[in-house]
Amino acid sequence: MKETMSKQEVTLVTGASSGIGRAIAEALLAQGRHVVNLDYVLPDWSHPNLASYQADLTKEASTRERAAEIAASYKVTALVNNAGATRPGTIDTATTASLDDVVGLHLRAVMLLTQAFLPSLRASGQGRIVNMSSRAALGKADRIVYSATKAGMIGMTRTLAMELGRDGITVNAIGPGPIATELFRKSNPEGAPQTQRILDSIAVGRMGTAEDVARAAMFFLSPDNGFVTGQVLYVCGGTTLGVAPI
Repeated sequence: MKETMSKQEVTLVTGASSGIGRAIAEALLAQGRHVVNLDYVLPDWSHPNLASYQADLTKEASTRERAAEIAASYKVTALVNNAGATRPGTIDTATTASLDDVVGLHLRAVMLLTQAFLPSLRASGQGRIVNMSSRAALGKADRIVYSATKAGMIGMTRTLAMELGRDGITVNAIGPGPIATELFRKSNPEGAPQTQRILDSIAVGRMGTAEDVARAAMFFLSPDNGFVTGQVLYVCGGTTLGVAPI
């Protein structure tokens, strides 16, 4: 499979083995595009136009090694930095180990992967980068390290948009709100009081789905949307109303 894709232009999606990343990958594949998945675990699903690589993106050496391998084999013309981890904790309970992990995953890996694929992103003339931030970037209790790094992703997104715009590369971020993924359910079990409070806060009256976020990503990834860059789109069911700046 890798041989048949070796000269193909691809979109690289981190964390595409499951959840939001998988939904984005499947949406791209449905359009006939080729996708490379880079994740901590290999997926339990397959597609003829999907190639998967395994890496621990919290570790610099692992990230650099896989990025170099992929860059040598594929023309990455779009990059979706989706992989994430919540690491719940308040200022009283958070640890520097958790902080190091999420900084590595949400910030260092984003920088390293962007650097690795810049040559092919620039060569395409219409490169696309989508960074998966979070509604928590605006503040969320019990998410001190998570919210800090997700806010950092927004700063990185805006700066990259300024630096890479002349190369035809757009850089945007998505801020998902309550999305019914496995990751969300681990931190918010069904029937728990905090889960009900989240449900009650959603203006549209339902949880979001991975497909809701994938549709937003597809807008930013479209070659036709080259005049939108440096933006954050909150896919949150209205939970940022009264919080996010206009």
